[in-house]
Amino acid sequence: MTKVRGTLQVVATPIGNLADLSPRAQETLRAADVIAAEDTRRTLQLLQTLGISRPLVSLYEHNETQRIPQLLARLAAGESVALVSDAGTPLLSDPGFELVRAAAAAGFTVHAIPGPSAVTTALAAAGLPAQRFCFEGFLPARAAERRGALAALAHEERTLVFFEAPHRIRATLADLSAEFGGTREAVVARELTKIHESFYRGTLATLGELAARDENFARGEITLVVAGAAPLRDGHADAGQLRRTVDILLKELPPSRAAALAAQLTGATRAAAYALATRKDGSAE
Repeated sequence: MTKVRGTLQVVATPIGNLADLSPRAQETLRAADVIAAEDTRRTLQLLQTLGISRPLVSLYEHNETQRIPQLLARLAAGESVALVSDAGTPLLSDPGFELVRAAAAAGFTVHAIPGPSAVTTALAAAGLPAQRFCFEGFLPARAAERRGALAALAHEERTLVFFEAPHRIRATLADLSAEFGGTREAVVARELTKIHESFYRGTLATLGELAARDENFARGEITLVVAGAAPLRDGHADAGQLRRTVDILLKELPPSRAAALAAQLTGATRAAAYALATRKDGSAE
């Protein structure tokens, strides 16, 4: 007799509006033998609203590795395991990657039950090019690391999507304006699908000014969409961007390595980058 093997169901849940939970997602949650949730309290509230009662186990960033053997054992016993995050599609800046990878490697069937995602929701309404985009999740919380990450993305031609904490949005907009230039178009999407959903549109500079005077700007959950960089012409990089990139890299790398990476990141010639990295004005030796 062939033993029945369980299935891992990766279920997208609402990012705000409960009506966005699909009938298929509801049925999957109702039929699951166990639901692995990022926050069991939050998922319990969702299930109670839907009139669903299922066993819950926590699965979050700091216990995912330890939780995997238990969940794989349940799959081996033929059970259906549903994976959910606090909101939206699991694995997108949420836990679940290790579990999905382990389940697939062990030969279990993994299904995705599609649904809400702040990434695609923001892109759909932003009015910025969405044919090609790059999702970067949360930027580093520390200012220096954040500026370094943005410097590496300054010449990315695809539309960029970030998540950001409300208490950091003003600082992030200032850093974006400094690294990308204040004229770059962007959209700040706040409280998507919720009652107070708001879209702020403009250049990075104007959005930074608005954030400084609008107290509602830094409230709720934020998705930030930024237009991609204009293509470089004839391989010439912006001189200011090249200088900033070289300065950042020199803090961690010797001049030759910093120059090589700066040339790759900005499109400048290696010679131009090396000249900056070895300049004798006291910034580098």
